[in-house]
Amino acid sequence: MTDGFKSGFIALIGRPNAGKSTLLNKLIGQKIAIISDKPQTTRNKIVGVLTQPQYQAVFLDTPGIHKPQDKLGRLMVGTALNTLREVEVIYYLVDATVSFGGGEAYLLEKLQKVDTPVFLLLNKVDCLKKQDILPVIDFYRQKKDWAEVIPISALTGENLEHLLDVTLPYLEEGPQYYPADALTDQPERILVAELIREKIIRATQEEIPHSVAVIVEKMEQRSQNLLHISATIFVERPSQKAIIIGKKGEKLKTIGTQARHEIEMLLGNKVFLELWVKVKADWRNNARNLHELGYRDVE
Repeated sequence: MTDGFKSGFIALIGRPNAGKSTLLNKLIGQKIAIISDKPQTTRNKIVGVLTQPQYQAVFLDTPGIHKPQDKLGRLMVGTALNTLREVEVIYYLVDATVSFGGGEAYLLEKLQKVDTPVFLLLNKVDCLKKQDILPVIDFYRQKKDWAEVIPISALTGENLEHLLDVTLPYLEEGPQYYPADALTDQPERILVAELIREKIIRATQEEIPHSVAVIVEKMEQRSQNLLHISATIFVERPSQKAIIIGKKGEKLKTIGTQARHEIEMLLGNKVFLELWVKVKADWRNNARNLHELGYRDVE
């Protein structure tokens, strides 16, 4: 590590579907956060680490801030808001293709109360004509005194190199918090569970997304080339269990095949994936169930 090495923590916040997880994966250069077009896909704070010769940036991807409908929702929003006090810089992502609404007004109200430098990142500019971006920038410039205003595309990577260049002066000289080859602090079991959940969300569309949780029960290296993984999928109603399993088990088989493929790419190992589906009624509103499913900070 050279003299003048910088490090710091950067929070990614925004409304559901603003593109936070897509941005995190693009900045890190590898998929560590699951992506879906369904809101509130991210449930926990996910750490992504980018290490360069001159600096280490630790990104904290947070759940989308929304009006919570259950204990899980309150936990998610609390996690996101608490992160604002832990960082050197805040990346506030706004979907530039969506009109300003009550959700953004709520978030802006929270941001007015923090002293941390806030970057306004107008995301999804690849979906807009250049002449349509300037009015959006002008509109948001009137809302707050932003440290930086940068139009980006998390999907294509547009302007992300510039974003990192502009971020560096806001970081202070400090230690390397993670090894140079670390991309996240998430245990492999959590990453595997999240990949399975992503495939369920995509396979079931509107029928399941927020009612599903996944726990990896077992990861055993059975041989040099084969990792045995057993995971349980929890839903809230028997009808949801039937949807995930599908006719003659076909949907569950598809979910397993798609998840296994990505898990093998993530872990660099052949995988035998065993999936079970169980009903845990109304788990999102039960503090004990939430604890059992890995959501620890529930009141």
